[in-house]
Amino acid sequence: MTKRISRRYFLGTALAALSGPAFAGAPAVSLRPVARPEGGARRAVQRAPAPEALISEANLSGRVGYAVADARTGQLLETGDATVGLPPASVTKAVTALYALDTLGPEHRFGTRLIATGPISGGVLNGDLILAGGGDPTLDTDALASLAANLAKTGLRDVRGRFLVWGGAVPFKRAIDEAQPEHAGYNPALSGLNLNYNRVHFEWKRAGGKYAVTMDARSDRYRPDVTMARMRIADRSVPVYTYKDAGGYDDWTVALGALGNGGARWLPVRKPELYAGEVFATFARSQGIKTGAPQITQNLPGGTALVTHVSAPLRDILRDMLKYSTNLTAEMVGLAASAKRRGAVVTLDQSARDMNGWAAQALGMSGAALRDHSGLSDRSRLSAAAMAQALARAHGAGLLRPLLRQVELRDAQGRPNRNHPLKVAAKTGTLHFVSALAGYVTTPQGADLAFAIFTASDSLRARIDPSQDDSPPGARGWNARSKRLQQALIERWGTVYGD
Repeated sequence: MTKRISRRYFLGTALAALSGPAFAGAPAVSLRPVARPEGGARRAVQRAPAPEALISEANLSGRVGYAVADARTGQLLETGDATVGLPPASVTKAVTALYALDTLGPEHRFGTRLIATGPISGGVLNGDLILAGGGDPTLDTDALASLAANLAKTGLRDVRGRFLVWGGAVPFKRAIDEAQPEHAGYNPALSGLNLNYNRVHFEWKRAGGKYAVTMDARSDRYRPDVTMARMRIADRSVPVYTYKDAGGYDDWTVALGALGNGGARWLPVRKPELYAGEVFATFARSQGIKTGAPQITQNLPGGTALVTHVSAPLRDILRDMLKYSTNLTAEMVGLAASAKRRGAVVTLDQSARDMNGWAAQALGMSGAALRDHSGLSDRSRLSAAAMAQALARAHGAGLLRPLLRQVELRDAQGRPNRNHPLKVAAKTGTLHFVSALAGYVTTPQGADLAFAIFTASDSLRARIDPSQDDSPPGARGWNARSKRLQQALIERWGTVYGD
């Protein structure tokens, strides 16, 4: 039986059980290990390196904030710079998952509809056909093929009116974060009608001294070409990509000097409604249905739903979101939660503020200043103590931890150690010169710990050219050192607080 979470649960049972002094707030300085009978804590501390020594050894410029708490009681066990707000990066998605579960419920599903505005007679629709998005972040090419096949089963063969596409269930935003590189596939447009995480597949092959270039909406089963995203090869070395809004299509160029013999990558889509509409029209034609070219409509006309595609339940969507860290999914589920709470669609900025308010009330997350639902914005701020205690409060509901990815700790040679005695379920977060990890640790003795570790260097990030730097000098090494520090702190906590 699936446990359904509710606002009453968060504000009632779970928090009432954890409303004691342990949740009063984080201390401003590091705590000493909690005392144990017969000097156990003293011996454990002697075996474990001090956190200050581990941080010094990591050689990270910037700030390190960390906090670990007893997951069952919420008592903070150890902290360092734990009240300092730092960028949480994709750790934000763990907060978003709780927000969506509490507001929408784990069984919530998104629907994408084909709506007819007039009657169908003899296979002819005397009216418009609308592809209406419902904010489904997981809609893919296979789903559009299925929609077209099911539409054909209704007997429809010709649309005498317009073929409209509607994404108004979510306010359009051309990119999640305008500070990111234009060509970053993880930073697509937002709309109520999305396809393939709003990414288009760009592939190039060299033969006989010339390049063949394709732009398609590929899936495991299909590879429909698209014209709403176009690529031209430019005789230059840098910049690698340029983008221009050409009105009816995304106009890309790529540097000849960067192509080599061949390759492929996903590029962001800035016109998601036209993208989904073009791909659906291709599948409709293959089913013998004439639709015409898609046209964007700002208002959803009334009509009859002919076919509906329904997504997987929210809990499954969130599991994949936390595993693959898909930014579009996080924004879509967060926006859907805010829209339900308000009874109207809201902008991303407002939705993020709504989630901050919810997190303060439902999770006791003080000082949260998240700017989005994905963590892509480096302007977001969250403290390690607030995150660790929020995870402890959510622990009793038992819904987040099963959705988190199991993080394999590594051996001395840096290889994944599947036999490591500490079991970690957590969400990672990474930007250039930002690395975060938050989640739960179970020790061999059965202790459950909730933790958060945030590291960030504002000075190093300030040197980055966000429009061009895919891999700024030093970023990879900095982030690798941060990840080693995260494991070292977790292993310390397993030793000191493992009983």
